[in-house]
Amino acid sequence: MNPLRISIVGGSGYTGGEIMRLLLGHPNAQIAQVTSRRLKGLPVFRSHPNLRGHLDVNFSAPDEVEACDVLFLCMPHGKAAGEIDRWREIAPLIIDLSADFRLRSPERYQHWYNEAHPNPEALATAQYGLAEVNRANLAGASLISGVGCNATAMTLALKPLADAGLIGRAICDVKVGSSEAGADPSAGSHHPVRARTARTYSASGHRHLAEVEQNLGAELDVDATITAIDMVRGVLCTAHIETTERLETKQLWKLFRGAYNDEPFVRIVADRQGPHKFPDPRILVGSNHADVGFSIDERSGRVITFCAIDNLVKGAAGSAVQSMNIALGLPETTGLTFPGLHPA
Repeated sequence: MNPLRISIVGGSGYTGGEIMRLLLGHPNAQIAQVTSRRLKGLPVFRSHPNLRGHLDVNFSAPDEVEACDVLFLCMPHGKAAGEIDRWREIAPLIIDLSADFRLRSPERYQHWYNEAHPNPEALATAQYGLAEVNRANLAGASLISGVGCNATAMTLALKPLADAGLIGRAICDVKVGSSEAGADPSAGSHHPVRARTARTYSASGHRHLAEVEQNLGAELDVDATITAIDMVRGVLCTAHIETTERLETKQLWKLFRGAYNDEPFVRIVADRQGPHKFPDPRILVGSNHADVGFSIDERSGRVITFCAIDNLVKGAAGSAVQSMNIALGLPETTGLTFPGLHPA
């Protein structure tokens, strides 16, 4: 097949850079245009130095984007929804990495984001871009939403027990790296404030819970605490679950294998010993894998499940490329086979 012409709007940030890195290894992809108002006319390696010598493209302005086959939108939250009709005239497949199209219901969007959705009609046509929960609806889609990185880790940690109706109550302890805050520094992500920290910034009610409930069932009783730690890339979700019945380790193995044995990017990490017996986000740097695992508190019967991801790949750009592959009928793993780094 002819290479797919793929453009990226808002390509100066971390997710735009990761999409470019992944597409450079995709045999069916040709990067056509990458936009940045601030860096217009400059080479993309000015923002993404790892791409020097690999991609000979200069940033262009958003209003210069020409017709293409796939368009990735990497704009700030709230921008894509107001402009989506314009972008849909440019490409038959749009993948938006913001939160604008993640929730199916305009009412739920208003509840969680405290404002009315600017384009409910487009929202009704969007498909959620996490293949592990929505693969069947991605084939042939024309508008795909990105995923929340924290939501991805929580969803995959909880899914085997949630699908079996075994969760009575779950609390997710989520630890995140600084790249989750984006490329532009803020009062909370400025290096002198962010380094050497373990700082909880959302004690409860994080808006990514809306995606978890949508993915696993609105009746799910789940909350989360999100803590920034001294790590650049990665999310680690540790879910403490009160189950509806007491479970044994062999039952957990059956549940997790049943949920994930056929998933190309989900690995079960639940060894009895060793330094890597549970998921570790550092092992996943640059990878589209999600490592999941579990343990049981034998005293109380409480189940602890885990999920580790690279927030910029499986939690953003990797899931977006994976969704693109499915939508276009390409092998799902195309361009996404990098195994991660060790040590990192």
